Parts: sequence; structure tokens; C-alpha cells
Amino acid sequence: MRVNHAGEIAAQALYHGQALVAADPAVRAFLLSAAREEGDHLVWCAERLRDLGAKPSVFGPLWYGGSVLIGAMAGLAGDAISLGFIAETERQVEGHIESHLQNLPAADDASRAVLLQMKSDEAAHRQHALDRGGETLPGPVQTLMRGTAKIMTTSAYWL
Repeated sequence: MRVNHAGEIAAQALYHGQALVAADPAVRAFLLSAAREEGDHLVWCAERLRDLGAKPSVFGPLWYGGSVLIGAMAGLAGDAISLGFIAETERQVEGHIESHLQNLPAADDASRAVLLQMKSDEAAHRQHALDRGGETLPGPVQTLMRGTAKIMTTSAYWL
């Protein structure tokens, strides 16, 4: 759950960074709305961490600051690329959540409920970004995103 918590810090920050530089007010409003939903996910993950007797990653401030910068860079590429960045991020997050669901202990219904709702919300964010004109990102960018996420998830798992 610590990895999911770290991911929600990053997701919220990505949206904040993108909203800072969005050209279209409608895109900015979508980004801020999605960031609020990611904030809900963050609270749910924090509650599950407490319930499980675990602590969040010590790198939370780094995840937030770095993700705001990454989000702003994606946003500066233009709203269509920024929306494509969201779609790809959420696609990768859905896969990550699915792998967590597969590895959860069968009796952990509370974590399963949180992850299933998060997965549904992430799919909706992805679809909304595509519906608003998000462009498919080039393969190398997708690979770079996966690599960055792997560094974050591995670090958050341990620290």
C-alpha cells in the first residue's frame, strides 16, 4: 500500500504541474478535478497504511516536487501532449494496480476495495484525457515513463 500511496502523491502532483501551464481553461479544470480525485485516493491509501501498521515512503516530498516538474514539462508541450501524458500515465497505473490486486492476500478485502475504486477512477481519467484530444505518446517516452515509475515504486516499497 506504501507504493500506491507514493503513486497517488505523484499523480496529484503531475496534475498540479500540468494545470499550472495548461493553455485551455477547460483542460485546466479537468486537471484540477482529477487532482482532487487523486487526493481522495491518497487519503484512502494513507488510511490503509495506518490500518496495516505501515508508514508512507520517506520520499513523499521528492515524489511530489519531482512530479510537479514532470507535469509542468508535459504541459509545456501543449494540451494535446499533456492529455496524452495523462492517458499513458493512467494506463500504466491501471496495470500497476492490477498487479497489486493479483498479489493481495485473499482476506484483505479493505485494500481490494480501495484498489478497485482507484483502478476505476484511473480508467475514467485515461478515457477523459483521450476524449479531450490526448495524443498517443511516442514509444520512447512511454518507456521512459515506465522506467521512472519503476524507480519510484521500487524505492517506495523499501523506504
